[in-house]
Amino acid sequence: MLVERAKRLLDDNGVAYETLPHREAYTAQGVAAATHVSGWLLAKVLIVRPSDESPLMVVLPASCRLDLDALAQALHKPSVTLLSEVDLGALFPDCEPGAMPPFGQLYGMPVWVDSSFSKAADFAFQAGNHHEVIRIRYADYERLAQPAVAQFCRHLPRAAPSSLRRSRKRGQAPS
Repeated sequence: MLVERAKRLLDDNGVAYETLPHREAYTAQGVAAATHVSGWLLAKVLIVRPSDESPLMVVLPASCRLDLDALAQALHKPSVTLLSEVDLGALFPDCEPGAMPPFGQLYGMPVWVDSSFSKAADFAFQAGNHHEVIRIRYADYERLAQPAVAQFCRHLPRAAPSSLRRSRKRGQAPS
């Protein structure tokens, strides 16, 4: 079930949304695969703490890794630490660990979103649990969350197609 406070935020602001139930999945890429939503449109929510300050929410595509150095630079901070799932329980008491919706204002924290979402029409995110995703228009998300936008996504390397991997010999470049 969609976290009540996120549901209320969407309903109170007249945001149309679609609920996508899926088999239980615990990684962002696993959720993207289970829902058949592109990893570039599924939000991964991470919580960071800039050098001895209050935590903040970081939202980036499931297909990316967080570049902590780029985020620290965007925040004008010397360093940023990623909080562990153990630390998240107190911050998100109504969510399953690692399944927080990307609305920092619901939890008293600012939100930073990666700029790669700015060209997207749709935007999907976990609903506070590991078996539902919510899809809305990105413009609606941006209007509700009012995030700061910066580039801090480090693209994951793509695996070579299996036929190419089989044909290569150790140390040889593809022909």
